[in-house]
Parts: sequence; structure tokens; C-alpha cells
Amino acid sequence: MMNFSNDEINLMCIYDTGDRMGTLNALRDMRGELDADETELRAMTDSAISKLEAMTDADYGKLELYPDFDDEE
Repeated sequence: MMNFSNDEINLMCIYDTGDRMGTLNALRDMRGELDADETELRAMTDSAISKLEAMTDADYGKLELYPDFDDEE
């Protein structure tokens, strides 16, 4: 199973469509709307997309996509 950061999980919670491909497409659509100066969000989105592409639908179904707004510290 992929090791997602809290920020990546929170991002996926926002764009979760209920399945891996839908969430991937939603993240890709959002990424296309980012401004050039939104480099941190772009990097986090790219990381989440990369991890989602590498996992199976079954593994995606096992993710607990609940927002966690605590810091990773």
C-alpha cells in the first residue's frame, strides 16, 4: 500500500469520487487549473497522482479517506 502524507490524504478527500480512476481524473483536472505560482500544491498533487497511478483499484478501496487536519510533526 502506498504511503500517503496527511496533506495528500486531505487532498484526495476533497477530490474523491469513490473510485481510483475518478479521483485521478479529478486531481488531473484540478491540476490543470493551478496558477504557475502554486508550486507547492502542484508538487503535492503530482505526488498523489503518481502514487494513485501505481496502486490498484483494490488498494484504493482500502484507503481510509478521512481528512486529518493535524500536522505531520
